[in-house]
Amino acid sequence: MKKGEIYEGIIEKVDFPNKGYVCIDDQKVLIKNGIPGQKVRFMIQKKRSGRAQGRILEVLEKSPLETRDAVCSNFPACGGCMYQTMSYENQLAMKETQIRELLEDALVQGGQVDENGLADFEWEGIHGSPIEFGYRNKMEFSFGDEYKDGPLSLGLHKKGSTYDILNTDDCKLVHKDMTDILICVREFFREKGASYYRKLQHTGYLRHLMLRRGVTSGEILVHLVTTTQEEYDLEPLKEQLLALPLEGKIVGIMHILNDSLSDVVQSDETRILYGQDYFYETLLGLKFRISTFSFFQPNSLAAEVLYNIVREYIQNTSGMEVFDLYSGTGTIAQLLAPVAKEVIGIEIIEDAVKAARENAKLNGLDNCRFIAGDVLKVLDDLTEKPDVIVLDPPRDGIHPKALPKILSYGVNRIVYVSCKATSLARDLEAFLAAGYRLEKACCVDQFCETVWTEAVALLVKE
Repeated sequence: MKKGEIYEGIIEKVDFPNKGYVCIDDQKVLIKNGIPGQKVRFMIQKKRSGRAQGRILEVLEKSPLETRDAVCSNFPACGGCMYQTMSYENQLAMKETQIRELLEDALVQGGQVDENGLADFEWEGIHGSPIEFGYRNKMEFSFGDEYKDGPLSLGLHKKGSTYDILNTDDCKLVHKDMTDILICVREFFREKGASYYRKLQHTGYLRHLMLRRGVTSGEILVHLVTTTQEEYDLEPLKEQLLALPLEGKIVGIMHILNDSLSDVVQSDETRILYGQDYFYETLLGLKFRISTFSFFQPNSLAAEVLYNIVREYIQNTSGMEVFDLYSGTGTIAQLLAPVAKEVIGIEIIEDAVKAARENAKLNGLDNCRFIAGDVLKVLDDLTEKPDVIVLDPPRDGIHPKALPKILSYGVNRIVYVSCKATSLARDLEAFLAAGYRLEKACCVDQFCETVWTEAVALLVKE
């Protein structure tokens, strides 16, 4: 087996996240972007140290799990929705198996096993999203072209491409309001002949369109992200957007200027063209004000399911000091605050901390304190000692230097929320070594049709 060679085979299994395996002559080949049971033609991309990685060239036969037609015209060219040809029940079953096996392997390696050598913990299954489509409350679309020197496009990246941008006019992950806005913005700039930002040359005007929409409120924020290399009168665009017959309501239109070289949505300067730079969302009876850059769970309705589980896992926090680490806009902190003595939230993004403070005030909670800074550094300065800790770290998990500090508190209960279960599985080693036991765990599917899902774990000090 050599790089560049082409083979055919059946994807026997897909591990989290999106790691499929085909066996060729007793050699396992890792292949991404596949579904268990698909017969594929693939090319070997890498071969080293007995490991091989391939790229799918063609799906020769559908998987038995693919029981429905794609709902989006860009499938499978767009990599956003890997699993939309699978029934939602099949998606959930596959994701549950992936997360459970990850945690079981970590526990066996860490020595938390029963008399038969099997992982010894309570697995509580998977909770589906209350809605399967149109669930995302935030989406970042990119400007570009679908092919070299083609017309201006606005949407999501073509699967496996850094540069080609598909016009995702019928993206089913978001509400139709968002795609109506996307079409309006693209057509406006097509007429103007505006250029898009070319990442290699660092030239051009249009970069991103970021949209946020409250699922419960219907309030919409529109963010046009450009460089300062060209200038257009955006007043007619504003009027066109406000005239759209939307189900929800645009409450803010922002022009974000970004001349940075990196391909991320960030602001050198933000100009409010209309309204305000925040919208409201309601979760479990609490109201949250969400600003442009503040983190909020992308699936509001599934987040309610997730946070209910967190509350159940923590149990009674009456009179307790609770640390909510990586607290975002303070959602978990505020759900726990009514019965806790005090909740301290720590978050590195200042905008999110500002929003968290405003939200606590909005909800009449005076026992929440939010601190802006790196968890590692802030914990060193805190004199308070927690009784309970909630962890909801970014995708890569807890910083290795912060983990010993968190463990040193020796609290009886820690709830770990993870959007990348491989990070949770990796961090389990340190928790088990520090005398914690994984009591129970489950997952919540916040990202229907995609390879991702959220895991929740309760760790108890033995």
